[in-house]
Amino acid sequence: MADKILVAEDDATINEVVCEYLKEAGFDPISTADGKAAAARLAGTRDISLCILDIMLPGGSGLELLRAIRASEVYAKVPVMMLTALTDEDTQIISFNGQADDYVTKPFSPKVLVKRVEALLNRCRGSQDSILRLGPIHLDVNNYEAYENERRIDLTLKELELLKVLMSNPRKVLSRQQLLDLVWGYDYYGDERIVDAHIKNLRKKLRANLIVTVKGVGYKVESVESA
Repeated sequence: MADKILVAEDDATINEVVCEYLKEAGFDPISTADGKAAAARLAGTRDISLCILDIMLPGGSGLELLRAIRASEVYAKVPVMMLTALTDEDTQIISFNGQADDYVTKPFSPKVLVKRVEALLNRCRGSQDSILRLGPIHLDVNNYEAYENERRIDLTLKELELLKVLMSNPRKVLSRQQLLDLVWGYDYYGDERIVDAHIKNLRKKLRANLIVTVKGVGYKVESVESA
């Protein structure tokens, strides 16, 4: 299931562009045009993975919405990105004091925005979940150790990071480019086939048939038992 991203932006063109780029990247954007509508979408739900908030929203500012999110029992830890034309230092400090996770000023690159969304989700999930479990596999992120049932799996650092990204997004198909960005970094311009080589090595080391190839797209992990 794709991550749902709440987009609260009153500029119709910017809202549409952001949602379109998020959709192309495999996310499920939820478009709202004011603070009241955004708050209503959050109320009584648990399905939003990240919020993108304009500060100068009608019907309740983005900063007011940020405070409400942080006070919520359900969404207190959801990552929040402020997207705004306000570039002054005071507003940025207020946002970060309110526990915003990122601050993006307009104009911006939609492609870079998507990369920041991906990085933010990955970082927040990694910091929240020191132990990742899927089927017989569990990953101790803090100690860089992987186990299959009780068997220690000898992984290289890149293999472990690749497995971590996949396990942090269970059943979500990640393209080779997404995996390159999240594991090797956004400034890596090498051959995408390096991902295939590392996936091949991972499969050799795992008894469980965990990693699924989605032809023409990329890879995903699904919970299965060891062979």
